[in-house]
This record gives sequence, structure tokens and C-alpha cells, in this order.
Amino acid sequence: MAHKSRVRRNVVWCSVLVVFGLLSGCASSKHTAPPPLLLRVLTYNIHHGEGTDGQIDIDRIAKVILDSKADLVALQEVDRGVERSGKIDIMTILSDKTGMTYAFGRNIDYEGGQYGNGALTHFPILAEKNLHYEMIREGEQRGLLQLVVETKGHEIVFMNTHLDPRADDAERIMNVAEIIGESESYGDRPVVVCGDFNDAPGSRTIDSMKTEFIDCWETAGRGDGFTYPASNSVKRIDFVFLKKNKQSLSSSFIWKPVSARVVSTDASDHLPLLVEFELRQEN
Repeated sequence: MAHKSRVRRNVVWCSVLVVFGLLSGCASSKHTAPPPLLLRVLTYNIHHGEGTDGQIDIDRIAKVILDSKADLVALQEVDRGVERSGKIDIMTILSDKTGMTYAFGRNIDYEGGQYGNGALTHFPILAEKNLHYEMIREGEQRGLLQLVVETKGHEIVFMNTHLDPRADDAERIMNVAEIIGESESYGDRPVVVCGDFNDAPGSRTIDSMKTEFIDCWETAGRGDGFTYPASNSVKRIDFVFLKKNKQSLSSSFIWKPVSARVVSTDASDHLPLLVEFELRQEN
């Protein structure tokens, strides 16, 4: 009889422990934070689709984009109907091949077509505009393509640019001031700026950007991050920047760069830069 009593007590205690464990699991699951949302951003100077072999091949560019699984793509040196690239519309082709929506910022007319910056996204585009920078001397007109997109319930400003390459940095410095001014016009919405800045870390151009923006490679990348030239990269001139957090107290969500890598490919004379962000809820 004593043995049977002990067995019954053991069964009762096991049942209690199982129920307690289930209740504890339910309670803890209620307080477990949801996994952070991820956002992949790719910036790529595509050299009008011309690879290191001198051939125009838009399929190669599309493959780089698809393989990256990017949500937002900033493209520089984009042709539409230009003689040198066979009068094709690069943005329309890439949109068809990737299944992404595109935007195009025309900066100049060239060889019977248009030339500028482009963007691709899987997200709805709420607003878009292309700012033509002020110029202090004759040369190629450059611009700042700007989109507002809705990313998984959160709005984000996505900017794309290609700055002047001349040794004198006066125009680049002036353009950075315009980028900062435009970013401030979007209030407390997060701003990502991508592009070919034609200047290296430690330059006045990049230091000026870093007064208001985070260099995502410095935060999340490893190694030198060289992107140019593609065949033997010795320079880091392609960047993804995130505006420093100035969100209002009403918003507890912030984007943070968590990884950055340079993608190896021969599809252009530049290498693409891929940055992954997490959307985190701060207490």
C-alpha cells in the first residue's frame, strides 16, 4: 500500500510540473520580443551594363541583384535609349528580370537617350523626385534620386547619387551639403543614402557626410571594403550611409546596419556593396 501511495504522489507531482512548465512557457512566450525585421540594400555603379570584358550584358547585372536578395537597389551610370548600350532601356529590363518596381532620375541627355541614376524596390513607392545639384563649373549634370518607400509598415527615405570625380573636391563638398539639406526635409523618417561618391574615407567629402550620417561599412563591414576598379580593387568609393538617429520620441523603432559585404562580380567596372539592416524596437 505504501508503494502504491508513493507512485500516486509521484504521478501527481509530475502532472503539476508539466502543467507549470506549460504555463511558464506560455508566459515567457508572451514576453519574447519578435525577431527584428531585415532590410537588404545594394548600391552598384553598373557602368551602363558594360562588364570588365567590355561587353554589355544586362543579364549579368540582373543576376547580381537577384543573388543579393536586396529589397532596395541603387544603381548609378544607367542608360535609357543610349546609342553606346544599344538603345535599350536598362531600368525596364532590370525591372522585368527582377520583378521589382523601378524609378529613374534623368540627369543628362546623351547619345539620343537619357543617362542618370536608377532604383529598384520590392516595396510600394509613396513619393519620388530627382534633385539636380547646383554646379560651380561646366561639366556633367549630376543628381540625387529620392524615394519614400513603405517597408513592412515603416516608411524609409532611399536616396541614390553619383558625385563629380574631378580632383578638386569643391563640387562634391557642395553636393554633400545639398544631400544633408534634402535629408532634413523628411523630418524624423530614417534616411539611407547610397552611391558612388568618387572619394575615399578620410576625404573632406566623406567626413562631411559623416557629420550627419553613419558610414555603414565602418559599422558593419570587415576588411578594406574596396569597390573600384572591379578587376583589381584598390579604392572604397561606393558607400551606403544611414542618417544618424534623430527620430521623434513617438517612435521607438530604429534601423541598424548589422552586416556589409562587397560582392565579387565582373558585370561592371565597380563592385556592388550589400548592406543588411535590422529594424529594432528600442525601449
